Amino acid sequence: MRSMSAPAFLSHYLSRQPHAGLNGSPLRFLQKPGTATVLKVLAAGELVADKLPTTPDRIALPGMTGRLLSGGLVGAAWYKSRHGSALGGGLLGAAVAFASTIVSYALRTGISEKSGVPSALVGAGEDALVLGGGAALLRAQRPAASEWHPM
Repeated sequence: MRSMSAPAFLSHYLSRQPHAGLNGSPLRFLQKPGTATVLKVLAAGELVADKLPTTPDRIALPGMTGRLLSGGLVGAAWYKSRHGSALGGGLLGAAVAFASTIVSYALRTGISEKSGVPSALVGAGEDALVLGGGAALLRAQRPAASEWHPM
């Protein structure tokens, strides 16, 4: 639903619980607290920008491209952090981003059209789902003693 939320949540998690699987990887920048902060600011800005009438639909080429890149980055980093294939994770992440973009767009426009609720208000509901879901995922990720390695 939001292109910057997943990278922000993942970087927040990794900056507090670095994973050895990212050591030596170009993706290790996601473990830096400064990266987490920048991504959180970008995610907050996206929450605001999404409500502006001039913001293009998420399925338009620029928005979709951003979501594919974001999903690919998150998938690659998550898989790599677990000593898996960054390429496989990136492809899966991009595919999930594509599917969720299409589905969330259809839901948002459908709810807005059928209920008469302004799209921006439906978007606020999406934001609540994204923030609540991300917070729940962070709480669920407890580091195993063997996974946590300080940088």
